[in-house]
Amino acid sequence: MWDSHTSMARVWLYALVAAIVAAAGGFAAGYLAAPRSASAPSAADGTISITAAGTLAPIFPAIASAVANETPGASAPLAAQQYEGSLAALSAIRDLGHAYDVAAVADYRLIPSVLEPDDAAWEIAFASTPEVLAYDPSVPALSGITAENWAEKIAQPGIVLGVANQSTDPNGYNGIFVLELEGLVANGSLSALYDRFYTTPVGGLAEPDPTTTRVEPESQAATLLATHVVSAFIIYRSYAVSEKLSYVPLDPRVGLGATDPADVAFYANATTTILTASGSSLVRGAPVLFAATVPANAPNPALGLAFLHYLDSPTGSGLLAAAGFTAIFPAYTDRTPSSLPGTLAPDVTPLPTGLAALLA
Repeated sequence: MWDSHTSMARVWLYALVAAIVAAAGGFAAGYLAAPRSASAPSAADGTISITAAGTLAPIFPAIASAVANETPGASAPLAAQQYEGSLAALSAIRDLGHAYDVAAVADYRLIPSVLEPDDAAWEIAFASTPEVLAYDPSVPALSGITAENWAEKIAQPGIVLGVANQSTDPNGYNGIFVLELEGLVANGSLSALYDRFYTTPVGGLAEPDPTTTRVEPESQAATLLATHVVSAFIIYRSYAVSEKLSYVPLDPRVGLGATDPADVAFYANATTTILTASGSSLVRGAPVLFAATVPANAPNPALGLAFLHYLDSPTGSGLLAAAGFTAIFPAYTDRTPSSLPGTLAPDVTPLPTGLAALLA
């Protein structure tokens, strides 16, 4: 679960969100009150409840508060919001019956595979962000690190790489894919860099090497770097931006941030195995696309739709961009736009063919 400690970076981002909303001069309110569709949500009184990927913790609470401020009778307390690994969040809905108005994940393939069709009917993919390498600038061995030499730098003796758990968090398997793809690009081998940090073969259930690799929640990356527990952490750019971390960007063929067909096909070369409720599953590399839905058991589905309507708007796109995301507007959907609730239908478009094929 998201650490409730509020860093200075998070305070800065909340202030930035407030400033952008204020600068919009009431546009957000108008967009919510007078959408292009005739079926705007009439939210029931209640609390906006959210379960979402940990990297959305710096931005979603402010968006929820903005929606609550524009929705009579609604509130958005942090106590009703949970930020953790995407796989864990969806499993809690499907297997334990936990109820939220909004569920948002860091891999657009998860909602269709875990919740649809019984626990959700659709999703919208609203943003992307590439993986980057965040690092501790006080580590002498990482002095002079760049986008070109980062792999050599982290392969040095004494460097400890932080990674998320690949079976509960997409950032965990995405970090594995980054290592594999960098090895493939630089050395023609998926295992060239991966073998430095994991002891099991590429494609299997990745076991971290305890001398070089530490498995920790992605939400703790900033703390782990600041306290020198890890030397570097493969993390989303949005998280690095919101926490004001030192980081280097990665080759687009490695960072999983591109959606053109050639890069999508290249990402699929990377594989790993994750543990699931039914055993294990092979996962292939894919672009990082954040997606959300209103679950079938949402306590206040109208509030969930109001939240997503705000998120998938020009103002919402601006807030996402300020937080280090690349907003997708209109948002992608895995269904035909006309099959989505009328509030969302005008601002969505079908997934591009190459991305849709990965849902099969």
